[in-house]
Amino acid sequence: MSKILRVNMSDLTVKLEAVPDKYKFLGGRGLTSAIICDEVPPTCHPLGPNNKITFAPGILTGSGAPTAGRLSVGCKSPLTGGIKEANSGGVAADKLARIGIKAIIVEGQPKEKGKFQVLKVSKDGAELTPAAAEWVGKGLYETYPKMLKKFGEKTGIISIGVAGEMLMAMSGIAVNDPENRPSRYAGRGGVGAVMGSKGLKAIVIDDAGGSSIPVANKEAFDSGRKKMTDALKQHDVTKPGGGLNTYGTAVCINVINEAGALPTRNFREGRFEGAAKISGETLNETCKKRGGVGMTGHRCSPGCIIQCSNVYPKEDGTELVSCQEYESLWSFGANCGIDSLDVTGELIRLCNDYGVDTIEAGATIGVCMEAGLAKFGDGKKAIELIHEIGKGTPFGHILGGGTALTADIFGVVRCPTVKRQAMPAYEPRAIKGIGITYATSTMGADHTAGYTIAPEIFGVSGKVDQFIVEKADMSRSFQYVTAFLDASGHCLFVSFAILDIPSGLEGMAEECNGVLGTNWTVDDIGRIGGDIIKMERAFNEGAGFTKVDDRIPEFMKYEKLPPHNVVFDVSDKELDKVHNP
Repeated sequence: MSKILRVNMSDLTVKLEAVPDKYKFLGGRGLTSAIICDEVPPTCHPLGPNNKITFAPGILTGSGAPTAGRLSVGCKSPLTGGIKEANSGGVAADKLARIGIKAIIVEGQPKEKGKFQVLKVSKDGAELTPAAAEWVGKGLYETYPKMLKKFGEKTGIISIGVAGEMLMAMSGIAVNDPENRPSRYAGRGGVGAVMGSKGLKAIVIDDAGGSSIPVANKEAFDSGRKKMTDALKQHDVTKPGGGLNTYGTAVCINVINEAGALPTRNFREGRFEGAAKISGETLNETCKKRGGVGMTGHRCSPGCIIQCSNVYPKEDGTELVSCQEYESLWSFGANCGIDSLDVTGELIRLCNDYGVDTIEAGATIGVCMEAGLAKFGDGKKAIELIHEIGKGTPFGHILGGGTALTADIFGVVRCPTVKRQAMPAYEPRAIKGIGITYATSTMGADHTAGYTIAPEIFGVSGKVDQFIVEKADMSRSFQYVTAFLDASGHCLFVSFAILDIPSGLEGMAEECNGVLGTNWTVDDIGRIGGDIIKMERAFNEGAGFTKVDDRIPEFMKYEKLPPHNVVFDVSDKELDKVHNP
């Protein structure tokens, strides 16, 4: 039977609790957000003793459902000041589910700052032990092999890097991938700083003796799993040999650039002249040319059949980094005017090592370049700036505080954030629907909150003109379905298949029915997702958020974006309609 593991960092105690009835049908984002809403005061300081951080596998994680190995991490964000759910691939979520842990709640705060613990979890229980000195203050590429040697090569590790130890608002939480790299991140919103504020360096999961999660209705589950698997294997974007499998998420670089919506040089332009050099196509060719460990079609978590990750090699065929995905490539590439995969790869590797969010880090470097602290295109200087973060210098702490803080300090007006979280790799002036999602998401600027790019650019479920401004209804629908998807444990990229192939969406509902014993239909997906969003918005309102926080930066309303020379002209009334139709 599933349990909730409660960990108190004030008195270093752990205890297993029965799952309350109200959480019985929740998982992933639905569960982490519910726990935060129930147990965390919205006005608390994110790094203080009253915040909590919680980890939850999705409803379907550990069941054998395809591409359903996501881990949700929830807390009050030190970056946005609102509720936060960041999710990650890797092996940890599957292992937690296999030993019957529905959620881990970490609360309290150690009396002595700077001392870190490791939480070891197995089917026999859990215990806290002091983190070895050699695991603290070091890069994750150094510490992960040491922890794996201590705890076993088959364990899952959820850990912060030095940025999280130093309580930086751009710090994320790393999870080991199937080859044990510290490369899969719950990256956004400063979740790593909250984990660091608890004095928790790592969670180590040993699933020896574990098993697949119980299934209440095998017939429903098998039917749903087959429908989802068939849909993923049929769709051109998600099928084996399809766009994501062959080129990774970086397949978007050329497509979004052609659409005039690839934010370039800190959101000054919508096209980057060096886009082809950092595209998925070039990445694929480089992996083949250099050989060695280089590959595309790599999986980030157990049971993934899309396999959109990659291993990018150095010139001699040895590994530089895994992986270079679209958002990271864009943030350090086009956004900083850098057109070298070797440079973006090194920057991503450093972020993985220090434990920071690549989107926030790249956007912060872009603002530094805007401020004249480096020239656009200067990859060497960009690397030096990331090292400032890793070393924890006073300047590094400013940068580690994120894009909005850096812009505030250096007087930069062109600051591409919503709710103080950096925008991802789609220009809202050129793609209106994603701009509406950025503005109105409970999480701050976040493309994964409602990926309207699917219809606006890729024509999934019918092509929608990217410049039309009346898209409140579309953004709402996408946000609701995505919240459910985040609760299920499925990867966001199943969206392509479930939007275009109705049986795929039916399959997701049936999979959940199979595991939970529910009788949900496709119509329930939006309802349940909507309930999650409404709960999160109530938390944010309690923290002091108003409709003024659901807005795009002012400069985007008056600065025309080349090449289409458009501004963000969605009215405030249209934005307010998203959550108040």
